[in-house]
Amino acid sequence: MEPKIETEQEQEQEQEKEKEKEQHHYSIKEVAQMFDLNQSTLRFWEKEFKKIKPWQNDRGTRFYSEENIENIRLVHHLVKERGMTLSGARQKLKDNPAATINQTEIYNRLIKIRDELNVLIEALDDYEPTPQK
Repeated sequence: MEPKIETEQEQEQEQEKEKEKEQHHYSIKEVAQMFDLNQSTLRFWEKEFKKIKPWQNDRGTRFYSEENIENIRLVHHLVKERGMTLSGARQKLKDNPAATINQTEIYNRLIKIRDELNVLIEALDDYEPTPQK
């Protein structure tokens, strides 16, 4: 079988596709910062959880899709916030993934509501009513 020889135009198109993929994905550094994790933790989780599969370019640079981010968010919640072991988190995701995802979404919504309520409480603490005549 003859090796495929790419024209310069084909190489440029391939590079454009690669840049496009990179633009719609997050680097490992960005994802690590999102979750306050080490990059090595993310690489380790890739091995432990099959649903975390970043795209890698020719140089081996990882790029995470939105789906990867959601899966990382789920693992992060189970392991870092709920204190589960990796094997426990893996089992929970295997046994009942829909319920686990639903519980995590509810938890995240409640956290946002709590944060919004705290902002309102601070605003009320700073509120000084004008005296009425």
